[in-house]
Amino acid sequence: MNVFARRIVYAAVFALIAAYGYFSLRGSQGIPALMEKQREIREMEEQNAAIQRENQYRHSRIQKLKENPSEQEMEIRKQLKLLRPGETSFILPEAPKQDQSQPSDATAPK
Repeated sequence: MNVFARRIVYAAVFALIAAYGYFSLRGSQGIPALMEKQREIREMEEQNAAIQRENQYRHSRIQKLKENPSEQEMEIRKQLKLLRPGETSFILPEAPKQDQSQPSDATAPK
């Protein structure tokens, strides 16, 4: 009976360890949480890359404006909407955007 009781105790301990492992892996600190953290890390890396590209673009734009004063003047005039005497500014309305679900005449089969 001693061997039989020992086997039951080992089986119970193994069952408890398995149950603990199952619930700890499925719990709030388990595999789903790990996957969520990895997804958040990927999103933040993508955001960082986008911000880095934007910073690089702005840096190159600033360098270009520093090197070319006439372009700097044009940029200032464009932002402030200033005109020199004798210049005329035309403001054209934007063309209406076509709905993508309806085919246009140019793409319709003939």
